[in-house]
Amino acid sequence: MLDLQRCIMQAAMKNTLSRPEQITRRVRAWCRELGFDGVGFAHTRLEKYEARLMEWLDGGMHGEMHYMAAHGDKRSRPAQLVEGTVSVISVRMNYLADAADPWRVLEQPCLGYVSRYALGRDYHKLMRKRLQALATRMERAFGPFGYRAFVDSAPVLEKPLAEQAGLGWIGKHTNLINRASGSWFFLGELYTTLPLPPSAPQSDHCGRCRRCIDICPTQAIVAPYRLDARRCISYLTIELKGSIPVELRPLMGNRIYGCDDCQLVCPWNRFARLSGESDFRPRRGLDGAALLELFGWDERQFRRKLAGSPIRRIGHERWQRNIAVALGNNDYSPDIAAALDKKRDDPSPLVREHVRWALQEMERKRRAPGAPGAKRGD
Repeated sequence: MLDLQRCIMQAAMKNTLSRPEQITRRVRAWCRELGFDGVGFAHTRLEKYEARLMEWLDGGMHGEMHYMAAHGDKRSRPAQLVEGTVSVISVRMNYLADAADPWRVLEQPCLGYVSRYALGRDYHKLMRKRLQALATRMERAFGPFGYRAFVDSAPVLEKPLAEQAGLGWIGKHTNLINRASGSWFFLGELYTTLPLPPSAPQSDHCGRCRRCIDICPTQAIVAPYRLDARRCISYLTIELKGSIPVELRPLMGNRIYGCDDCQLVCPWNRFARLSGESDFRPRRGLDGAALLELFGWDERQFRRKLAGSPIRRIGHERWQRNIAVALGNNDYSPDIAAALDKKRDDPSPLVREHVRWALQEMERKRRAPGAPGAKRGD
């Protein structure tokens, strides 16, 4: 009886696979039901992207992100990462939430700016569960097939795959842009052994615009479509484990976790849509919290208050490092100077270094002519 059922299932699957467009149509419907805001289908030929990746790595622009150079060709050759992969289902999920105006936060140096993607709960588990649910539905309908789901969890060229899947084009800031939805979204992938027809790609619509290049606080976009991660504030505040280069600290302003400037000025983001996911709504007032409040969290408070947040992965030490730099970029304030002074001898050498730099900045500004607290004759 079991053999008969297996034969029937295999025959049904074979019949369905003879009409792959029916699979893609059903997958699109299921993705909408699962809360994805877009889905596309990509082939696995990434030769042109592989050449760009090698050039970028050879230039050392990945900084300390050694994982970008690891794993050989697996990042750009999906079938080497997951044997048998012939098609990739690429999905996107909007994360933009109803939050404090980002420009208002950036204009108030006493507040801490957190990248919009990190204001709510971590997206990794949420999207992986949805991709697994998609795969389960596909197995029930089409029979067993090989697959593996990824959300920033393996050597995957997610933006090139999404571009090939028709979800958008890679803009001059190196983020993916969708003509109808902007760029405020996460990406995920389902590698499959199913031979699915690839979606039609979108053409590049950046044109002559260079707003993202001109706005970058640290000039990390060194040329159109070319980002030097070593200068990027997102890299400096999230990926970099050691000391932030002194010459870049004043350029970071009050950005304590990531940076959105290149997306904030992108004209295509006027079409961005708010996410319907409650998990992406701001938590703990992170869309405009006071730096001094955040700086006052000890490690226990940091871990408790940021439970479930992507911010937690950088750890309390780097959180303190980032906030110390932001405090140092404020005008002189006795309250800021006092808060920094309390951590002058912090147990962490990393925190101590950045606190002492911030204290030097406070003292320099205090002594500047006309500064609040400046003494005549200083």
